[in-house]
Amino acid sequence: ACMLTTDSLKRIDREVAKYPADQKKSAVMAALVVAQDEKGWLSNEVMDFVAQYLGMAPVAVYEVATFYTMYNLKPVGRHKLTICTCLPCGLQGSLAAADHLREKLGIDFNQTTPDGRFTLKEGECMCACAMAPVVLVNNKKMHDYMSNEKIDALLKELK
Repeated sequence: ACMLTTDSLKRIDREVAKYPADQKKSAVMAALVVAQDEKGWLSNEVMDFVAQYLGMAPVAVYEVATFYTMYNLKPVGRHKLTICTCLPCGLQGSLAAADHLREKLGIDFNQTTPDGRFTLKEGECMCACAMAPVVLVNNKKMHDYMSNEKIDALLKELK
């Protein structure tokens, strides 16, 4: 049984086509993003399917999925908010911004609000230290210079 839609498989095939025929596995990161975009998170079954599709050992796919914070290995809220808390950002206010987010949402890192709207994640360097604090929404859209007012406005907009 196919785990992904035809549209998702076409997207993966386009990624595979960027590499030599014997290097299909080079598309694993992109394939996992496509699978996650469709499913919302990466179950073992979905990762096993991606491994089979790319001719890889499942463990090699798990290694990639567990290494990078952009992959969701459990279901997440409709909006995954990742805030960078590494040292340069921390020194520019991201730790205080993270405290504000936790307080506003009533959850800690790696938790989801009871209504299923928000999951809060701690991120490593997003290469935007000069614009800290930065919040990444659903791995796709970065919001910078996040004051408490801007965080409140973002949460309101995403509800």
